[in-house]
Formats: sequence, structure tokens, C-alpha cells
Amino acid sequence: MALPAAPDTGFVPHLPRPTPRVRRIRRSIIPGFGLTLGLTIAWLSAIVFLPLAALLLKAAGMGPAEFATAALSTRAIAAYKVSFGTAMAAALINALFGTLIAWVLVRYRFPGRRLVGAMVDLPFALPTAVAGIALTTLYAENGLIGGLLAPLGVKVAFTWIGITVALTFVGLPFVVRAIEPVLADLGHDVEEAAATLGANRLQTFNRVIFPAIFPALLTGFAMAFARGVGEYGSVIFIAGNMPYRTEIAPLLIVTQLEQYDYNGASAIAVVLLLASFSVLVVLNLYQSWIARRGERGE
Repeated sequence: MALPAAPDTGFVPHLPRPTPRVRRIRRSIIPGFGLTLGLTIAWLSAIVFLPLAALLLKAAGMGPAEFATAALSTRAIAAYKVSFGTAMAAALINALFGTLIAWVLVRYRFPGRRLVGAMVDLPFALPTAVAGIALTTLYAENGLIGGLLAPLGVKVAFTWIGITVALTFVGLPFVVRAIEPVLADLGHDVEEAAATLGANRLQTFNRVIFPAIFPALLTGFAMAFARGVGEYGSVIFIAGNMPYRTEIAPLLIVTQLEQYDYNGASAIAVVLLLASFSVLVVLNLYQSWIARRGERGE
């Protein structure tokens, strides 16, 4: 049975209009993108780009033959071997012991922990010349440590070993500070999960912890290596500075400048610049590849 239709009274209800949403714009104390980007480029140009461009232009004006003669001379190649060889050795040592130090600082609580953390940053604050003099005093044959090693036939100061010690000193913070935040974010739960699945400590480190910290470890290693290649102040005192034996490439640049051989100094500086820059470019490409894999969930 159909219901009777409602009578038409002519009344039309007026529904309240929805209140429009007001978009709140958060004002930042930092200028907008355009101005900020302009200031960034201007500052980087004055501090980084212009000096490097001047160096490259100076080297480009030499000509290929003159550049090769200056950059690939017998003395320069010997200096490259010392600089790159000791920088690589120091970076490898820091990769091992820097990981160990970062693990101790993150995973354990012990008296003097903050002091140990401050000592890790000491190479950043200590003048490199002071570090070089201190290391030479310690590792010379009449020094506190060198005197103990001399009867064993181990000579540290004025050899490749001494240069490696100095570069290990200045490069250690790069590795420790790169790994430390990754370990802090990793937490203990992943280790406990691996243990519940039957993994021992070695398997947990190899399959869980090491893959997580490897990108950070690689970053610290590359930064320590790049710093070691160009290090000067902490090395010249302990190196001995003997041409073809313990002369580093930065010292050879200073020697060329003292002899007013600006072209030769520029050529050697360009080689060091390209080597360090190549390491950083490869590192950034690897980090981008890791980030893309993470976004894809691989």
C-alpha cells in the first residue's frame, strides 16, 4: 500500500554552507628558495669553485706536453706513490679500528666514555703541525715509543710507517663519526631477532650488522683517504722529506712554489685534485645507487 505524499508547504530548507579551509602558510626565518640558492651558489663560488677554477685554468694554459712533463716526472711519480700508498694504508687501518671504536662507543656504557669520544674528535681541533711534532717526538728513535721499537729493528719516524701513522691519526674521526649514527639507529632488536633465528655472533655481524653499516664505512674510508692524500702539516715533520723515498706530493708542491715553478706546482695539484674528486664522485654515485635500491625495496 502506497503512503500518501507529503503536502507541499513551499518551504525550502537552507543548509549551512561549508566553511572554506584556510591554508596556513608557515613563514620561515630563512629566505625563500631563490634567494637561498643564490646565496649558496655565491658562497660556494667564492670559497670553492673560483680557487679550483683558477687552478684548472693555470694548468690548462700549459699545454699537454708541458703538463705531462711536470705532472709525470720521476720525482712526482715517486711522491704520488708515497702519498697514495700511505693514504690507502691509513684509510684501511682506520676502517678496521674506526669500526671497533664506533661499536664500543655506541654499544657500551663505561666510565670515561665521553672522554674517549672527545679524544676521537681531537684530530679535528688539534693543529696539524702540533700533531706532527708530537708524533715525531714519540716515534723518533730516541722517543718514548720509537725507543722501544728501535732495538727490534723497527724504524717509524722518517719512513713510510711514520707517514702512515700520521695519516691514521688525522683520518680516524672520519670513519668513527660516519659509522656511529648508523650503529645507534640499528639498535639491539635486529641482533636479538637474528639470535632467535639461530644465528651466532659472527653470522649476525656478517649478515645483519655489516651490510647495514657498510655504506657509512665506505663513506668514512673515502673521506679518510681523500684527507690523507692532501695532508701536509702532520706529515712533513715525521716523513723525513727525502726525495724519491719519503717525499709526499703536497710537500713537492710547496717545493715547486719555493722555486717559482708555478706550472709544475699547478700540474701536481691538479693530479691530486682529480684523484680526490674522483673518489668522492664514485662514493656519491654508490650512495645514490644504494638509495634507489632502498626505494625499490631491494
